Amino acid sequence: MQDMQDVIDRLNHSGKRLSKGHRRIAQYIVDHYDKAVFMTASRLGESVGVSESTVVRFASALGYEGYPQLQRALQELVSHRLTANQRFEMATDIRPDAALSTVLKSDIQNLRETMEEMDQKVFQQVVDRLLNAKHIYVMGMRSAAPLAQFMSYYLNYIFDGVHLVASSVADVYEEIARIESDDVLVGISFPRYSTRTLEAMRFAKKHNAQVVALTDGPMSPLNEIADVCLTARTDMASFVDSLAAPLSVINALLVALGLHRKEELSQHFHQLEGIWDTYAIYLEEENAHD
Repeated sequence: MQDMQDVIDRLNHSGKRLSKGHRRIAQYIVDHYDKAVFMTASRLGESVGVSESTVVRFASALGYEGYPQLQRALQELVSHRLTANQRFEMATDIRPDAALSTVLKSDIQNLRETMEEMDQKVFQQVVDRLLNAKHIYVMGMRSAAPLAQFMSYYLNYIFDGVHLVASSVADVYEEIARIESDDVLVGISFPRYSTRTLEAMRFAKKHNAQVVALTDGPMSPLNEIADVCLTARTDMASFVDSLAAPLSVINALLVALGLHRKEELSQHFHQLEGIWDTYAIYLEEENAHD
């Protein structure tokens, strides 16, 4: 947690000394950042042995409007460093019978913050780039793979030339080898970030392709590479990634793109319905209750 230590050192050297209680909070965060950054002010104060108001004043002493702002900054600093074991340890205090409500509330909070922080202009820029792309490559590795698969599945209804980059490590570059300036690569990754996704994004940039990222915030390494970056909150209640907000952003993109191509999409679905009926792709309603 060297970044946090640097902040504290700079504060001390500025002549604004930390109180005894504030020093205890700071040291606890430095020593136990993997748990501390996901604690409420009340819980952090209880763990350190100070009041909740002392924790709030500590955040103000560091120059933040309040504790939530400090907590968010710390989470962004450490989220990509947490191992699976550390993330699991964060959830050990959750009672099994409280898992449902805890996780659902966390997902709701992620959705709320994603909606509040979303820049409509950036969202529209992504829509425009996808509408004008000759080919669209969608890449997400490991836990982000289902997001990439979902996005590419529905993009194939809207566009020709959609490619899901989902091969093994040795084959990724082969899948994007022909990417050009008229193409768009959508890279999806969240902490702990996939090095292969980052490398593929750099490869696309080197070949003058447009790069769009879907990640968790401005401190993400994807943000530095992408031409346009959409962010979605993924704060986790455990070792399991929270993908509710990223999936919702993808849904919004798909709906917006479909509305721009509604006439072509309507005709396409009309044709597909005939195919689906002919080959009994879906269960017919009259057979559903047999």
